[in-house]
Amino acid sequence: MRPANSSTASWLAAAVFAAVMTIGGGLVAAQSAPDSENGRYSMAPIPEGVLRLDTRTGTVSTCSRNGAGWACYAVPDERTALDAEIGRLQAEVEKLKGQIAAGPTVSGKIDEALPKSDPLKKEPKVAEGDRKIEIPLPSDQDVDRVMSFLEKAWRRLIDMANRVQKDVSGKI
Repeated sequence: MRPANSSTASWLAAAVFAAVMTIGGGLVAAQSAPDSENGRYSMAPIPEGVLRLDTRTGTVSTCSRNGAGWACYAVPDERTALDAEIGRLQAEVEKLKGQIAAGPTVSGKIDEALPKSDPLKKEPKVAEGDRKIEIPLPSDQDVDRVMSFLEKAWRRLIDMANRVQKDVSGKI
């Protein structure tokens, strides 16, 4: 390489300076430009005016012309409401978890355990090796009571049939 002389060095310095100013000036111009010019807002026409989307925050607004000029009003955001409800429910869950962890607050609780079965109720017998449930059979006394009831009911039915037959045969 050959050594740089003063005119080449000054020309090179001027070129670098111009490049820096061009790049820096572009950045300054981009920072000072209105938000609508650098793509922050996206507009879409609607019958009432314009629908404006803020691409940085995601906020949607409806803009319409009134007597004093243009006015923009934010559209209610369902996501914000849903996020608020989710936050409320999460706080409630944490509160309930804390209450459960603190222990029972039931008043009138007794210290001894309750019986697992009714002591007056007869439980079916369990065979030792088979673990089968045995159903107790009715006693002779129970069978006699049922037979007595059926005999009385049968006699009444026969007596009633005989009376009906006598009434019908006597009238014809």
